[in-house]
Amino acid sequence: MKILVVVASKHQTTAEIGDAIVEELRAAGHQARRVAPADVRSLAGIDAVVLGSAVYMTQWMEPMRALVADRAEELRRLPVWVFSCGLAGLASGQVQDPARASGLIRQLDPVAVTTFKGRLDAATLGLRERAVTRMGGAAEGDYREWDTIRAWARGIAAHLGERLAEAG
Repeated sequence: MKILVVVASKHQTTAEIGDAIVEELRAAGHQARRVAPADVRSLAGIDAVVLGSAVYMTQWMEPMRALVADRAEELRRLPVWVFSCGLAGLASGQVQDPARASGLIRQLDPVAVTTFKGRLDAATLGLRERAVTRMGGAAEGDYREWDTIRAWARGIAAHLGERLAEAG
């Protein structure tokens, strides 16, 4: 199956998660590629979509919000998986919930939705971002759980493999 993994990422943390998902999908025999939301010109010929966005101030990035708004009807016709990459290292030890993205996500009726922990490297942040992370008590570090990410991607591959077997 042809799978488009669309990722909105500012500091490459979420893009790297998208790359790991693509690797797992390819390992399962699917054709998969990662693109940025602005690079999606058409979903013709695509069998499934994975949407992933970094979360800033409890929202998906604007390019992903725009893509979903512009292509919601097309996306609803395809199996869609959704992931968010939340601010890691919050004082509570939990990832940031993309609460304001939930309306967009629900309108797509995705097969599955998850939030992965991210990475915080203050050296890559702008002044405002550093201030926000400091006020939020976020600790620097790479909190991504690669085994969890890869297992989620393998679940997508298995689901699509079952669909292919049923159709064949």
